[in-house]
Amino acid sequence: MYIHTFFIALIVFLMGWLCFTEARELITTSLGKKVAAGLGIFWVVRLIFQFFGYSSELWKGKAFETIVHIIFSIFWTYISLVFLWIGFQ
Repeated sequence: MYIHTFFIALIVFLMGWLCFTEARELITTSLGKKVAAGLGIFWVVRLIFQFFGYSSELWKGKAFETIVHIIFSIFWTYISLVFLWIGFQ
C-alpha cells in the first residue's frame, strides 16, 4: 500500500509541476491542449469515483471528514472544468 500511495503522490506532484512550469505551453500548443484534456478527463473520473467508488460511510456523520469531502469535491470539480475548458477550447 505504501508503494501504491507513493506513486499516486508522485504522479499528482508531477501534474502540478507540469502545470506550474509549462502553463503557457499547456494553454497555447496543440500538444498542451491534448495533455490538458487528458488531465481534465483524469480528474472527472476521480470526481466520479469520489461519489460512486468510495462508501459514504467513510465521511457521513463525521464533521471533519464531511468538510474534507465537500472541499475536495469542489476542488476536483474546479480542476476538472479548468482542464477540460483549456483542452477543448
